[in-house]
Amino acid sequence: MRDQLGRAGARQVVVTAEPAEVAAVAQHATEPVLLCADDLVAHAAVLRHLATSPVGPTVALVLTDSAAAGQAVLREDRGQVVAAGLAAGRFTEATGTFGGAVRVGVEDLPALAAAARSAAGQPGPTSASDRVFAALTGTDTTIFTHRVRLLVAHRATDAETVDAAVSAINSVDEDKAELRLSVKEKDDFFTTYFVSTWSPYVTKLSARVGLGPTGVTALSVLFALAAAALFGYGGRPAAVLGAILLYLGFVLDCVDGQLARYTRQFSPWGGWLDTMADRAKEYVVYAGLAVGVDRAGLGNGWTLAIAALTLQTARHMTDTWYGALHDEAARRPNPSGASGGGLGGRLSQASNRVQADTGSLSYWLKRTVVFPIGERWALIALTVALFNPLVSLVAVLVWGGLAAAYTLALRTVRARSMRVSVLGRVDTTLYRDDGPIAGWLGNLGRRLPGWAGPLPLAVLAVAASATLLGLALAGLGDTGVRVAVLVTGLVAVLAAGLPAGRSHNRPLDWLVPAALRAAEYLFVIAIDVAAGIPGPVTFALLFVLALHHYDLTARLEKRGAAPELRPYGLGWDGRLLLLVAVVLAGVAAAGEATLAGYLFVILTLGAVSGWMLPAAPTRRTPGAGRGVDGRAAMAAGEERNR
Repeated sequence: MRDQLGRAGARQVVVTAEPAEVAAVAQHATEPVLLCADDLVAHAAVLRHLATSPVGPTVALVLTDSAAAGQAVLREDRGQVVAAGLAAGRFTEATGTFGGAVRVGVEDLPALAAAARSAAGQPGPTSASDRVFAALTGTDTTIFTHRVRLLVAHRATDAETVDAAVSAINSVDEDKAELRLSVKEKDDFFTTYFVSTWSPYVTKLSARVGLGPTGVTALSVLFALAAAALFGYGGRPAAVLGAILLYLGFVLDCVDGQLARYTRQFSPWGGWLDTMADRAKEYVVYAGLAVGVDRAGLGNGWTLAIAALTLQTARHMTDTWYGALHDEAARRPNPSGASGGGLGGRLSQASNRVQADTGSLSYWLKRTVVFPIGERWALIALTVALFNPLVSLVAVLVWGGLAAAYTLALRTVRARSMRVSVLGRVDTTLYRDDGPIAGWLGNLGRRLPGWAGPLPLAVLAVAASATLLGLALAGLGDTGVRVAVLVTGLVAVLAAGLPAGRSHNRPLDWLVPAALRAAEYLFVIAIDVAAGIPGPVTFALLFVLALHHYDLTARLEKRGAAPELRPYGLGWDGRLLLLVAVVLAGVAAAGEATLAGYLFVILTLGAVSGWMLPAAPTRRTPGAGRGVDGRAAMAAGEERNR
């Protein structure tokens, strides 16, 4: 085990049977700690994967084995430990057994120290590692789970089980298993059957030639750019070649993640780059299709591309925040039990049954109907090769619109039954993307009546932008345009800004960020129509705005700090009023172009300071909320239980 811990990345191994010494190690450690019981018999890769897991700061090994007397069992939901107890106790809702190993991130070390001190006061036949883990689950620490797949890990209690575990380990080709593990266990239909069947060979080749995940990401971007250029050039040969490059670019998009998992090369910068590159590639392809439509004389391609970008960005915002809401519901289930009843509860139960029926027709329909990235790439490639860019953009809009309606309807019903909130538990102003004007209005709006909550007024802002768009399409004179832009702009800012300072703890307030994105993007589109701004200029501004908002969601998902240049982004409110000003000044096109360039510079500088040069991980005291994930080298603890 000492050798295995060293190969897993441990700088130091401390052997102890005393929880009090575990507390001392945790109290003085400045890097993650791996607490490992001495009865764990596993592949070294299992410990390495646990030590380098990117899912969160604190991760526990979970086994499907039956727990022996004194071993901890747990219940998990959405990849998180939500409860734990001892097999000999009254814990009857177990979904797994604690595997005897848990990696604790820097920010959670104070909680580990407190848990170890608590376990030290509870001597008994139960192993110390299980007592410490059970105590840790009783803190506010979010513990993610790591399940063993393809490799071997067992907790051996006697010589016979040790021999059986060692025999099982020797029967597995560790490298082949790790290569297979680089592929996601559950992915979408197109990716599963048309990419992952052969992408591991590319992953293996990339590792052999020394190509890293970031290099593969860069190659996938180049393939997508080339495909977009060919779509814009037009003609059947160019369209077919572009479709092939788009497919190969998507394969590389899968390979970069597989390579990171295979080589265990994870970093905040790499994760951020992968997220941003995925969205940038997709929207650049939309732009290429728009150019192709215009060059072929098939219509106004930029209008369709702008609509597709807006739709997909709003959908991704709802995806992010619904996922966060669902995670919060798993951690903090509704004490009244309402989540298990009513229409929302029945929908949740039906969804869980379908998700558990892996490989069934209903399983694949559920995963495909939401129009994931693989299906979007496949649809674009096929339609542009067989038909033309116009058909591609229309198909993306139709399927994307239906998927948005389906997911929004079902998620709204299910969210109401969860009876938990998520937006109020984070930096609300950051993820709303509020500027100083919204902050000032929020202070004024704290006494608004109860019905004037954040979501209803955000929807009113969307309605104001949609009204301007309707008036612009109806045709207004120069004076009418200025008046309409001024009035609707002020209404949108007042409506969404006044509740900015109020609590965002209602069941549907997770929709507020998406509603604000929709209000801002629709306002930009309305100005485009009203002022006759060229489509490429409007698309460029929306493209940069989308990247800015994806950067915010990446910070939520990857537990990143707020961008240092946040005030210079102006906030949605400041940008909207700036657009009003440039329209009134008669320089709408130049104003939009300048704003797009300015925001791109701010985004780039923020990426360099916030992701390429991340802040050092910070410790936190128990009860202080979550901190920034630290991925420093690891100090490991091995514990003698017998």
